[in-house]
Amino acid sequence: MTERIVATDAANQYIDELRAEHGPLMFLLSGGCCDGSVPNCYKVGEVLPGQTMLKLGTINGADFYLGHQEFQYYENSQLILDVKPGNGGDFSLDCGRGKAFFTHSRPFTDDELPSVRPVSAG
Repeated sequence: MTERIVATDAANQYIDELRAEHGPLMFLLSGGCCDGSVPNCYKVGEVLPGQTMLKLGTINGADFYLGHQEFQYYENSQLILDVKPGNGGDFSLDCGRGKAFFTHSRPFTDDELPSVRPVSAG
């Protein structure tokens, strides 16, 4: 199965750090007005995915959701969660810590497309 969302080692390490401090985590990537399209990290239960959110997969134990409109843009791409210097989204657990989650993407190959993991409703 080809995953729709994967994480770098740096992102996995940062998830571990945040989980140790906050408990179970989840991610939400939406084309929001305040932070733009950045992955926001929340404690599980802090934010409930809406009816228009799709679960792309799970990264290091954290579910990763994407808005259905953004999914139309990324449906043929794999998202890669990574970390870079910065402050994170205003509402995200990584805000103000000096490093922030971000995503980049790459198109699925023709060979990968038949095995891409399906999404599920949030």
